[in-house]
Amino acid sequence: ISVSIGTVFILNAIALFIFPVLGHAFHMPQDQFGTWAAIAIHDVSSVVGAGAAYGEEALKIATTVKLTRALWIIPVALVTSFFFRHQSGKIYKPWFILFFALAMVANTFLPMPEILTGNILWLAKKGFAVTLFLIGTDLSLKIIRTVGVRSILFGVILWAFISLLSFIVITLL
Repeated sequence: ISVSIGTVFILNAIALFIFPVLGHAFHMPQDQFGTWAAIAIHDVSSVVGAGAAYGEEALKIATTVKLTRALWIIPVALVTSFFFRHQSGKIYKPWFILFFALAMVANTFLPMPEILTGNILWLAKKGFAVTLFLIGTDLSLKIIRTVGVRSILFGVILWAFISLLSFIVITLL
């Protein structure tokens, strides 16, 4: 898992820098670039960074498309938990999805004091940093050798394929 996550983070960092350069080299309009970045880059923060580096309109479109894609986690998780119930005979309840949806609704419709939202955001960032640290401490050359370079290469090939295919589709539409 740590090799997979490490590969994704490295590719996100690369995309953050090369996508805007490629977009300018191919004279992509802001809307096309924003859509491409949202589809081809995995991490929301990298999508936002690439969109912001390209332009204001690209940032708006990239963020909207990426967050819309992220919302699909909810129905996909619920549907897959129903279809894969045959393995254990009962439906797995993806509680994290429920809490995610409740947090979205609360943040959108409930007035929350700035101190509460600020503290929650601070805690979330710290928790994310600790999680990444723990994943990073598990990643070593020994683990990479054990997993094999083929796994990393597979991730790179998939990333390149998705990036190229989505670029072609978006620029031809």
